[in-house]
Amino acid sequence: MSVYTERVAELVQREVARILQREYADRLQPMVTITRARVTGDLSIAYLYASVMGDTAEEREATFRQLENLADEIRNQLASRIQNKVREIPELKFFHDESLEEAKRMENLFDRIREERERRLGDTENASDPPE
Repeated sequence: MSVYTERVAELVQREVARILQREYADRLQPMVTITRARVTGDLSIAYLYASVMGDTAEEREATFRQLENLADEIRNQLASRIQNKVREIPELKFFHDESLEEAKRMENLFDRIREERERRLGDTENASDPPE
C-alpha cells in the first residue's frame, strides 16, 4: 500500500468508528469496534474489520448483519465528513474481525489449564502427606 492509501485507510477507519459511536450506538447493540481498515489502490473500496462485542455468537452475528445493511447509509455520512480530503468516497465492505473473541477464548483456555494444574498440585500434595 502506498503512503496515501494508508492515510486514507486510517482516515476511513477513524471516521467510520466515530460515526458508529455517535450515530449508531443505539441501533448497533452490542457495541461494534472498527479494528482495522484497508483501502484498494484505486480507493474505490474500503475493507473494514469490525469486532462485535456480545454474549452469544447469534447476538454478534445479528449485529454484524445489521452493520452490513447500514453500509450505504454509513458511507453517505462518511462522504459528508471526508469529501474535501479524498477524491472518491470508497464503497464500504465490512468483515467480522474475530480476533478479540479468539483472544478471549484462548484466555479462558489458559485459565482452565491453570485451574487444572493447581488442582492436580493440590491433589499431589494431599496424597504425599503422611497419615496421622
